[in-house]
Amino acid sequence: MSEAKITEYKLLERLGSGTYAIVYRAMKKTTKEILAVKVMAKSKLSCTAMDNIISEISLLKKLKHRHIVEMRDFLWDEENIYILMEYCDAGNLSSYIRQHRTLDEGTCKRFLQQLALALRYMRQHDVSHLDLKPANLLLTRASGTYVLKVGDFGFAQRLKLNQENTAVKGSPLYMAPEILLNSSYGPAADLWSVGVILYECLFGRAPYSSTSLHELAERIHRNDPIAIPCRPPISTDCRQLLVSLLQRDPGRRISFDKFFDDPYLDLAHVACEENLEKAIALINRAIELEQRQELAGAYRAYCQGLQYFVPITRAEPDAGKRQLLRQRVLTYLNRAEALKQHIYATTQTEQQQQQDVPAVSVLKRPDEKGRSGAGNINSSSSSKEGSGGDGGGRASDKLAAPEPGIAELARDNESIARGLEIGWQAAKEASENKLDAALDSYTSALSLLIPVLHQDIPAGQKRVLRQRVVQWMEEAEQIKSIRSAQIMQEMESTEANHYGCTVQ
Repeated sequence: MSEAKITEYKLLERLGSGTYAIVYRAMKKTTKEILAVKVMAKSKLSCTAMDNIISEISLLKKLKHRHIVEMRDFLWDEENIYILMEYCDAGNLSSYIRQHRTLDEGTCKRFLQQLALALRYMRQHDVSHLDLKPANLLLTRASGTYVLKVGDFGFAQRLKLNQENTAVKGSPLYMAPEILLNSSYGPAADLWSVGVILYECLFGRAPYSSTSLHELAERIHRNDPIAIPCRPPISTDCRQLLVSLLQRDPGRRISFDKFFDDPYLDLAHVACEENLEKAIALINRAIELEQRQELAGAYRAYCQGLQYFVPITRAEPDAGKRQLLRQRVLTYLNRAEALKQHIYATTQTEQQQQQDVPAVSVLKRPDEKGRSGAGNINSSSSSKEGSGGDGGGRASDKLAAPEPGIAELARDNESIARGLEIGWQAAKEASENKLDAALDSYTSALSLLIPVLHQDIPAGQKRVLRQRVVQWMEEAEQIKSIRSAQIMQEMESTEANHYGCTVQ
């Protein structure tokens, strides 16, 4: 606590109230700085409430993160306790959802990424929030960009991953079933709350929305799995993450490690200084490879660079800098698309000259010279961490023919046969610039082929199939990066016409 007194601040309008606190917007008289002040009357505080306040102050003193509301100071006098916090000028996620009714998936994902970054930091400090809900996720806005911050740590406490507690904490609509049913829970309770928040953002209501606490308790006790609505439609990756978060059994719920590594969440490419350096290095590598006429490698490096540049552009709070970044993204996107078309035209010419080599893929691994690139399932993600990979692959390199090992497997395995058929169709759709259709087809093909890799099949055939799966996973990732940049450009065009309707 500092030597400051509450008389140094002027309390302005009331922002909201909770169980034992009222929050005001306030101004420091000497500096005109705007803050939020949480006022708690001592006479109304029970022993439990006082314990919660002490816990909140203790945690907030130590938690310093861009996506956590910062505590600036705490004071007290004869009547009240005051917690002074940074002021979030755009309200909270609950009011934002009410204003928009439902949020588009891109907006939901950006809010979810910011919440996940805060949770990752909290887990590093063994902190569980235990009252995550839209009303406790505050928003600030600068130049049209929203930043989410986790607030209200009144129920938070230190819990290691294997620790449990029995005190009932949180808001019933967002409370994990194990808290209500078993009175024993661990940090995974926060992940259930994240799932409920994501569900509400996407569909405009919580999965157990009820007219009374009695009805809510009945729905939770029925043990029915949560059904994911078909409308509005959401991506397969988003649906899978939502289902994994909303597992009633905490033992089956996604773990924190898997949540933070989830490909849909894609925390590896969120906006930060380190990722900006990676993006610049990848684009410089792409330019270098293009100058050397190593076009396949250049295309891949442009795609990897865009995966970093797009979220960095969206997150940039300065309007002037954001416009410059948009222009760079558009330039790199145009270069990547031009290279893709050039590679396709070149391979089409080669295939006409060699009719015995069927068209299989226009987005070839750099190390392919008449064969599929070797590697393991994770080689796609690991290659993104560098500055352009091995950079190989001229557009004139021959594409891989169907491998004999795969052909033998396909004759005896319907899943492989169907997966390969869909995969070749995806490559054709990509060559025709039908990127959304190609991405859907690659996803379908991989969902059939990846499980086969866990089956008991000959080692040589498994190796060949794994190579094909890796290649198609990389091609799907490249399409995702292109589509992400295209969608950002489309959103910017919409915002130009409809002035600020979409969160960037």
